[in-house]
Amino acid sequence: MLKNESGTAPEWDLVIAPGRAEKNYWNDLWRYRELFYILSWRDIKVRYKQTVLGVAWSVIRPVLTTIIFTVLFSKIAKLDNPGTAPYALMVFAGMLPWQFFSNALSESSGSLVGNANLITKVYFPRMIIPASSVITSMVDLGISFCIMLLMFAWYGFMPSWHIVFMPLFVLLAFTCAFGIGLYLTAVNVKYRDFRYIIPFIVQFGLYVSPVGFNSFIINEKWRMLYSLNPMVGVIDGFRWCLLGDPMHWRSFIVSVFMTMGFLWVGIYYFRKMERTFADNI
Repeated sequence: MLKNESGTAPEWDLVIAPGRAEKNYWNDLWRYRELFYILSWRDIKVRYKQTVLGVAWSVIRPVLTTIIFTVLFSKIAKLDNPGTAPYALMVFAGMLPWQFFSNALSESSGSLVGNANLITKVYFPRMIIPASSVITSMVDLGISFCIMLLMFAWYGFMPSWHIVFMPLFVLLAFTCAFGIGLYLTAVNVKYRDFRYIIPFIVQFGLYVSPVGFNSFIINEKWRMLYSLNPMVGVIDGFRWCLLGDPMHWRSFIVSVFMTMGFLWVGIYYFRKMERTFADNI
């Protein structure tokens, strides 16, 4: 063991040995936690530093989408909200998790390719990079939640007491975005043209998820099949927490199992491909 200038043993040693990184991978995630903070803070600054609207874009986008969906589904399609909240609040409550999910998926899917220089020069658990991208999207979620509170005041609507369970559904949204993001970012490293498919996946997911409408309009015959979309349970859960809307608990359980399944597949495939990242990039 090396000694420092005072003759005492150092606080830690860097040992390079075959198979050591693989054996201590999960411990290294905690050991390199400072890098996780650095990358997250860097991504936050880069996202808003050179934009014309800056943080305002995080406000304008969900508000405009809410207005469009409210007019389209409530005024034109004449759909109703089975709960007691105004239709605009129901739509925005669905926008909260969806915006977080779509941003996290878009950012994490290209995170490894965007940090190619770092990956090829320094060892650290590569999972830190997509994880930091997902955490960065929590900023937009926080901003949107503040808008939600203002909308509560505007409509004179009192949030449901279920709001105390909100952190659990935020964690579920994070798990869903992280699991799918891990898989997509690993695929994107190997097949670079896959990045052109990701925006289509996000756009398609917006319309097959109950963002502009309540999932209770889905026929009971197809309810379980529809719940295979993990974001169905997340969005329904946010509305249950914020608005007190009814919750279909059986379909929610299906969505939770799908989320856990995506997480397992994402971690498995990411770890399988991780050793080839430096060569492919």
